[in-house]
Amino acid sequence: MAGQELVITARTGRGGVEIARHRLSVPGSPSICDEHYPHHLGGNGPRQPRPRPRTRAEAEFLAIGGGARRWLAEAAASGAARIRSKMTRAVELAAIVGADRIDAALGLAAIAGRFADGDVPSIIDHLAAEGAAGEVVIADEAHSAQPGTSGWARLGRQAPGR
Repeated sequence: MAGQELVITARTGRGGVEIARHRLSVPGSPSICDEHYPHHLGGNGPRQPRPRPRTRAEAEFLAIGGGARRWLAEAAASGAARIRSKMTRAVELAAIVGADRIDAALGLAAIAGRFADGDVPSIIDHLAAEGAAGEVVIADEAHSAQPGTSGWARLGRQAPGR
């Protein structure tokens, strides 16, 4: 990997050679380049899984909309814990604030990879306060709430004027 790309290399008689470079995809959404498969017609790649409800609770959750379906696929692909209880909570919230608002929040949560217990209510509160989502930031090593280490560099030094 090199940043946000997957670099594919091969060993040849001249050493290592880069064969291809692709943008990374998200879990549950593989990326396939048709040019790598010249003997197959395009569009025959993997399709997004369609969740099939097996219980009434699952059907109620999926009825919320496309954001709910995306959230479920991404949450399952990421290995999120307590998915069923979060689905139940989303259905309860939909009855209070409306399915459209919950669907939008679930869709944003899926995009940002936010599957913790309070994430969807937090997104709903943010949307109510701000009116729009703004830039979606995916938590990774490039984005941190850590203030930095500059304070530690001053530790043990005498303050000026003392």
